Amino acid sequence: MTRFAGQVAIVTGASTGLGPILARMLVDEGAKVVMTARRFELVEAAAAAIGAHAVALRADVTNEADVAAMVEAAMVRWGRVDILMNNAAVPGTDKFIWEQTLDNWNATFAVDVTAAMLCTREVLNRSMLARRSGAIVNFSSGAGWDGMPRKSHYSAAKGALRILTKVTAKEVGEFGIRCNCVVPGAIETELMANWIRRSAAERGIDDAEMRHQTMATMALKTYSTPEDVANLALFLASDQARTITGQSINVDGGQVMS
Repeated sequence: MTRFAGQVAIVTGASTGLGPILARMLVDEGAKVVMTARRFELVEAAAAAIGAHAVALRADVTNEADVAAMVEAAMVRWGRVDILMNNAAVPGTDKFIWEQTLDNWNATFAVDVTAAMLCTREVLNRSMLARRSGAIVNFSSGAGWDGMPRKSHYSAAKGALRILTKVTAKEVGEFGIRCNCVVPGAIETELMANWIRRSAAERGIDDAEMRHQTMATMALKTYSTPEDVANLALFLASDQARTITGQSINVDGGQVMS
């Protein structure tokens, strides 16, 4: 398919995990992509592996100047931004609420919510509003529905991102712009594997038992792959979803059924 022929996308958090996969799949379907992350060496390597239609840029998406430079790079090179994938996120440090620190709380919100606002604001002002077209995809987490113990910072931030999605969709709809939110559950990534190992050690069980426990409430009893999540994100960014906006859609093996 070439659902994104002639279109330009920005993917944040594109150094590892889901980000490079989103970028590669967008390019495979005809898009040109600006890939950004704080760790330039990693995002540069990821872009090089994709090819000439992927450009790497170092950007801290919590920094207004970096966000402006990121969008400027897309505008100078290709003259437009059609798709924004607000994929950048951090898990923060697991703490019970009575242990929570302001630094941990604020740092998590800065990347997981505020950065999405900054990137959205910039692409709207530089391209989407004037062209009366565009698709914005945010990435929340199942923790943003019911919360997870020791993750008050992360759960609250990911819940706030779903509300930001709704407000954005209501405000930009009259301009022909859509905004939706992908809500993954457990994804088979290195980050998830590290969490499994750490949690299993804390509980005195082996990794296999920890995985079994995390799947207990999933109807399909399986983790999603990054490609599963990316498939939904690309659908929401495409014209196939032209009347879908303001939605938060789960990719979690049936763990949360809204």
